Amino acid sequence: MAHASQAVKNIAVTGAAGNIAYSLLWRIASGEVYGPDTPVALRLVDIPDALRAAEGVAMELMDSAFPLLRGLTVTDDLATAFDGVSAAFLVGAKPRTKGQERGDLLAANGTIFGPQGAAINAHAAQDVRVVVVGNPANTNALIAQQAAPDVPAERFTALMRLDHNRALAQVAQKLERPSAELEKMVVWGNHSATQFPDLSYATLAGEPVADRVEEAWYREEFMPRVAKRGAEIIEVRGRSSAASAASAAVDHMRDWVQGSRGWATAAVVSDGSYGVEEGLVFGFPTVAREGRWEIVQGLDLSEFQRQRIAANVAELQQERRAVAHLLAG
Repeated sequence: MAHASQAVKNIAVTGAAGNIAYSLLWRIASGEVYGPDTPVALRLVDIPDALRAAEGVAMELMDSAFPLLRGLTVTDDLATAFDGVSAAFLVGAKPRTKGQERGDLLAANGTIFGPQGAAINAHAAQDVRVVVVGNPANTNALIAQQAAPDVPAERFTALMRLDHNRALAQVAQKLERPSAELEKMVVWGNHSATQFPDLSYATLAGEPVADRVEEAWYREEFMPRVAKRGAEIIEVRGRSSAASAASAAVDHMRDWVQGSRGWATAAVVSDGSYGVEEGLVFGFPTVAREGRWEIVQGLDLSEFQRQRIAANVAELQQERRAVAHLLAG
């Protein structure tokens, strides 16, 4: 018996000629985000100088003959890019150059993410979900969200699932157990070296992880290693962690659409929970259900946790000041 045909989901990926997109696009086209019964059409979005390379990526996607792939568009026009999209992966961003101050980097990226947010506001589908992958991801997401006043703020998120996955991997390796046995991991705050990978609530097969690792390992090895893993990979591989970032972006959007298995770290627009200023895009312990990210409530915080969370709030407030001229209001 034939299944009723599902409506095609339009999905935009910016920075389509780049390394992250080169891993990401194949995962989306195979049905990993919306599931094996939902056809997708992809918008490959990039700057004019990169469009020829993006055309080559589109040729490869076409040659992969994905059963679910029903359309491919390559464009640098934002209205075309975001017309009717249900999901947007904002990957393309200006990389930090040697000697560049973080404030200058934020301002440079603001000129990218503001217009993208405005185009999403004007052209995207009502069910649009946005994840910002391009760094500095949290504040880039804030800029895009502020430029889209007609889209619910909760539809804009930043990728901290990569930090979450890195934290799971480090604990799994330390305890020599599969990462699937770990639950209630969280990475608070900003996708930066200030981030706070927190094992306070984490369990392994239902038992507290904190009881199975040394305090010194937790604070002196685990926390800095998770926070600086990207730099470590560049040092070892000679290139950035593109494939794991793409994998985390798929995890984030799939859970958002289909629901998460327990906790998953997502950077969402703060509602004031845990003393985080309302409006900042902040990594929280979240659960995805019925198409929404919900912040896990009612957790007790130690003084150490409060200090680390406060450091992230301060950093994101500073970043927001650096781009204040780009924000609405």
